[in-house]
Amino acid sequence: MKALFLDAPGRLRLGEYEESASPDHLRLRVQAVTICGSDLHYYKEGAIGSSVAIQPHILGHEFSAIIDDERGAAFGFPMGTLVAVDPSEPCHHCEWCERGEYNLCPNVKFSGSAPIHGALREVFYARPESLFKLPAGFDSADAALLEPLGVAIHAIDLAKIRLGATVAVVGAGAIGLLLLQLARVVGASEVHALEPLAYRRELALRLGADSAHGTPQEVLSATSGRGVDVVLEATDSPSGPESACAVARIGGKVVLVGIPDGDQFTLTAAQVRRKGLTIKLSRRMGHVYPRAIQLLAQQRVDVKAIATHHFTLENAPQAFVLQAERGDGVIKSVVHLED
Repeated sequence: MKALFLDAPGRLRLGEYEESASPDHLRLRVQAVTICGSDLHYYKEGAIGSSVAIQPHILGHEFSAIIDDERGAAFGFPMGTLVAVDPSEPCHHCEWCERGEYNLCPNVKFSGSAPIHGALREVFYARPESLFKLPAGFDSADAALLEPLGVAIHAIDLAKIRLGATVAVVGAGAIGLLLLQLARVVGASEVHALEPLAYRRELALRLGADSAHGTPQEVLSATSGRGVDVVLEATDSPSGPESACAVARIGGKVVLVGIPDGDQFTLTAAQVRRKGLTIKLSRRMGHVYPRAIQLLAQQRVDVKAIATHHFTLENAPQAFVLQAERGDGVIKSVVHLED
């Protein structure tokens, strides 16, 4: 089968890959894979923190697939069923799994995260419990985008936004734009976007932001100097968390979702301490796929607006270049493996 391999930072190639069938995994034909910020970290840096890609490595963890295994019917997945695939396989035996904190499992096997190969290939094998059947009307890109929507839902859960709270979203990439919409769903009275790129600010306004600004000072001005109750940070910038803390009100809450380039960020201690901020870090997601599916089915979140560019597997390297350079108004690229 064909697969897209990362041979070195900045170097991708199409090649052949074979994987033996597993007795407890179903065979899937991959339909669509969306490019995540973490994929870009591997593409640009070859690693995310201590997770170093041992090349050649197959990226991709936001994806949909069709059941291509007759055994699927026994689990409620007949041949040809379109499914969303949870890329995470926790161990179910560690202290954190026993607490239900599967997103924190230190033994997790996560597709596309080194050394586990991801979904940018024609055939994938997954456990039945990782699969989610979709209602009528979902297409393959919708299904793939349930994974980043799930990440955003988990961050919103951590934020515990109260009805009528004021919110700022720092970073209007794909996750930030989903966070913005979800903040509205859970009852925020005001949502402000902080984003340096003008085209992303424009999209943030279209998706429901009350205002969109290029600097923390502008957000503070928009809130009469007070700042906001809750800040959701979703950038890849080492300065993103500092900006998030700058626009939080005294006694406010900050949830850090983004992964910074270089795997480091700094905070001004006096600002964080004197404001008495509560800072939480969000990692992946819990069991949220059913909620994500329901939100899309009810059209309460627009994921199609963030799927701005579409590619085949053969020209998928262009998707990585485009997203890394943030060219042509890109938010999220979708790689389609079948028509």
